[in-house]
Amino acid sequence: MNKFYGTGIAIVTPFQADGQVDYDGLKKLINYLVDGGVEYIVSLGTTGETATLNADEKKKVWAFTAETVDGRVNLVAGIGGNNTAEVVEQVKSFDIPGYDAILSASPNYNKPTQEGIYQHYKAIAQAANLPIILYNVPGRTGSNVSAYTTVKLAKEFKNIVGIKEASGNFDQINQIMRDKPEGFLMISGDDPISLPMIALGAVGVISVVGNALPRQTSDVIRKCLNHDFKGAEKGHYSLIDITRLCFVEGSPAGVKTALKQLGICGDTVRLPLTPVSEQTAAAIVKEIQKFS
Repeated sequence: MNKFYGTGIAIVTPFQADGQVDYDGLKKLINYLVDGGVEYIVSLGTTGETATLNADEKKKVWAFTAETVDGRVNLVAGIGGNNTAEVVEQVKSFDIPGYDAILSASPNYNKPTQEGIYQHYKAIAQAANLPIILYNVPGRTGSNVSAYTTVKLAKEFKNIVGIKEASGNFDQINQIMRDKPEGFLMISGDDPISLPMIALGAVGVISVVGNALPRQTSDVIRKCLNHDFKGAEKGHYSLIDITRLCFVEGSPAGVKTALKQLGICGDTVRLPLTPVSEQTAAAIVKEIQKFS
């Protein structure tokens, strides 16, 4: 499972001005990330605006991404939702070559109990042909996957290999790290706290800001994994302001603004998301120019 050590990127889905998928922009972004030294790419996670893509678009984006990557880095497919039966069918039928795992966010909106979350992931694990990475992001889903539930799933299902943990709750992170089975991967799901999470034993990050700054993000994570936390400090602190700006009016609108400034792809998002305000865009442009 060392395929998921280091820097993963929750890649955005570029759109043309008319809202159609921009495959030229996606190809340019993928090559930019690979050249930036990332270890793997997550295609159609929540950052990819998955909720606004139809089934045919998803298949085309997954296939195009795998074809463009061409084995140069590892690949993870984002498949989640709040209808367990539908997610199970999507996971069961996923057959696009080149992918190494599935990242599945905990159900949003329904606010299931811990038993409901457990049963949801149990059904996915039993249906999957690829390893599963859990994704806990209470700020988006409205419910938390507890440390107890995470550890129970990790112990009972060998193909549940890790968790992208974005709760920001270090008490919970500590409990998972203490109680998890050997080999189960803790992955930071929150850019600003990747350094302290790696200090506790996390194996890397699935990053949003890394879309725009893959080399800088990868450098920080690589130093942390080599236990050079002092050497990682400067880079870690340099990313604080741009990361905050990329999220201040929602993701991925912020990081798409940065990508537009870098000439990688446009900043179009699909409703109900909208582009960031002119004020925030100006601040992002000013901040991103510091890295050129």
